[in-house]
Amino acid sequence: MTDSLSLLQLYVEWGADEALSPFPVDRLTTPQAKPPPPIQRAGDEGHHFSHATPASPAARPSRPAPPPSAATMAERAAADARACAARATTVEELHAVMASFEHCALRDTATHTVAPQGRPGAHVMVVGEAPDADEDRGGVAFCGETGRLTDRMFGSIGLSRDDLFLAPVIAWRPPGGRPPSAMELKSCLPFLQRLIVLARPRRLILMGNIPVALLTGERITAARARGRWRDITVPPNLSETGNNSGTAHVIPALPMRHAQQLRASPTARRDAWKDMLELRKTLQEDGYNHGA
Repeated sequence: MTDSLSLLQLYVEWGADEALSPFPVDRLTTPQAKPPPPIQRAGDEGHHFSHATPASPAARPSRPAPPPSAATMAERAAADARACAARATTVEELHAVMASFEHCALRDTATHTVAPQGRPGAHVMVVGEAPDADEDRGGVAFCGETGRLTDRMFGSIGLSRDDLFLAPVIAWRPPGGRPPSAMELKSCLPFLQRLIVLARPRRLILMGNIPVALLTGERITAARARGRWRDITVPPNLSETGNNSGTAHVIPALPMRHAQQLRASPTARRDAWKDMLELRKTLQEDGYNHGA
């Protein structure tokens, strides 16, 4: 009997004063309560022993709030990105804002925040896929093999880098070159929308599956969406220099296959050539003079 009482006293001293509790208790972080009164042993006065008073419901630790869901975190990140992007008035300012943006984990795993290439105000803006290894190392969009293939595509209709403004759909390469997640794209979309406004193109080229799906808002591939122009709308709070503008920015966009897909099949190359001809015809209708 004495050994049992000693064991109970030891349990109480360790904090095990309840057989079951509906609430989890972290004994490593929760301050220890004052030790209960000592248990009277058999043979002590009155031959009675007292029980530790169980903690009242009010004294028990409250159930911790559940962590926010991934969707909620993406919404918060997108809201912060919209606020930061709206304050940028030049492409350089926007790139600096993106380089210091802390609400996308891709920034911490990428080598560089990839910068766009070309001159703001170019007639045509090309939005490509997420940065590849060459772009991540070089820190600029459309460099390396992707850049050479892109130059050949647009060079086939007489367009050079001077006629284009080129940017990736997001500024950071995902680890291992995996596709960016829907949450990552959602949190970075305001930066791309603001970049389109600051670059001031007359026409957009959506080169690849991710830019097509993200900017059109449709679950569709570049191979299925290609061949016709679509209107892309930038939200009002990102469409003008003033943060309180109520005017959305609408710009026509032509989806097409990414340059890296041209090696996939003769069909991909034939589709790309048809899209280049469509772009050349549209530029002629716009009265655009190459190199001007």
